[in-house]
Amino acid sequence: MSASIELPAASLPLDDRWEVVVFGGGPAGCAAATAAARAGAKTLLVERSGSLGGMGTGALVPAWCPFSDKQQFIYSGICREVMERSKAGTPHEPADKLDWLAIDAEHVKRLYDDLVEGAGASIRFETLLVGCLPGEDGRVRAAVLASKAGLSAIAAKVFIDATGDADLAARAGARCEKGEAGSGELQPATHCFVLANVDSYAFQHGGHLRYGKDPAIDRILASGKWPRIADRHCCNNLVGPGAVGFNAGHLWKVDATDPESMSKALIEGRRMAKDYRDACAEAFPAAFANAWLASTGTLLGVRETRRVIGDYLLTAEDYLARRTFADEICRNAYFIDVHMSKIESVAARTDSDWEHRTKRYAPGESHGIPYRCLTPAGLRNLLVAGRCISTDRTVNGSVRVMPVCLSTGEAAGIAAAQAAAGGADVHAVDVQAVRTRLRAGGAYLPE
Repeated sequence: MSASIELPAASLPLDDRWEVVVFGGGPAGCAAATAAARAGAKTLLVERSGSLGGMGTGALVPAWCPFSDKQQFIYSGICREVMERSKAGTPHEPADKLDWLAIDAEHVKRLYDDLVEGAGASIRFETLLVGCLPGEDGRVRAAVLASKAGLSAIAAKVFIDATGDADLAARAGARCEKGEAGSGELQPATHCFVLANVDSYAFQHGGHLRYGKDPAIDRILASGKWPRIADRHCCNNLVGPGAVGFNAGHLWKVDATDPESMSKALIEGRRMAKDYRDACAEAFPAAFANAWLASTGTLLGVRETRRVIGDYLLTAEDYLARRTFADEICRNAYFIDVHMSKIESVAARTDSDWEHRTKRYAPGESHGIPYRCLTPAGLRNLLVAGRCISTDRTVNGSVRVMPVCLSTGEAAGIAAAQAAAGGADVHAVDVQAVRTRLRAGGAYLPE
């Protein structure tokens, strides 16, 4: 936009009651607010939508990524607490299952409400971060909010950016990278949805919506009747009686920091979800003949936007070396899950190509994520957690998933509370004290 308009100078009401303010109510933000409050900090969680949980609730992602390294549970204490509470909403899942657990989105919304409020933190819904007021010496003085009450400002000793898109960090002047170097290409988004009135028995016994002998998804692609369904990405889970959640299809050239781009993607995603319903009913009538499209996500499933450059940049070399760090605040075993360009994704038809790209670990293997990935270079009272932590693009495809976000969020919350009680400098935090508290909560941090 080339035109501009001058706003009249105005003073904003300032809320300065808080020690720690967290932006973003997804898994990272919920864990951060919970951990900060449990550590004794007066904490507020600010969320732009009307519910907590982010991708697993508003976006309707139907399953948790793995919680284990195929031998043991490896993520942090709050992460395990969330997993165990989540299981109460999906009693059809085996009690000992740790990986790819189905999500009951409404149950998990209440779970996060109870978790954050139970820790003593406050929640503010329907409130959007729109600006940042820088202070001296690399500090964020205040953040500017917009809500039905108008514009306001909020101050804190320490801020945590768990927005996924590094919204506060970028506005505060943090150095960020976005997309593939050179082209700027971003991973495609997905608009998840739920089909109801599915025949659960038929779905669980022969659907072949994933890859296998005579898979329904390949019949859909071969028919050419639904051009919006362009590749084999069709993850799905039984999320409740007669209800199947789909993380299916791709929406390319979507930039979640651009509202015009997001608006077009949400409209196209809803059309794509209807196509999947119709295609599944024709290709797999035993399960889906009477199914109806019950819901599409109120949030778009976004995989990639900004990545903050912190005091350490986690790289593909670190991932491949299964590297351990003296200041690591969690371990990660999830594979390199970078979704491909449209040309590559449509052309890919073999599992072997996918296995080659993902660089999966053997059972028991993992790598560390250092605390320095949570500290934006040059900013003293701001931490990041979740999808926007300091990594290269390849590793971002691994650490962006919900169990890792819960773990980095918990560490950020503990560190923020410690910093708020001292000089409010996140770079001067006693990381070993953070690690000790994480271990006390059940984190897997081997010496």
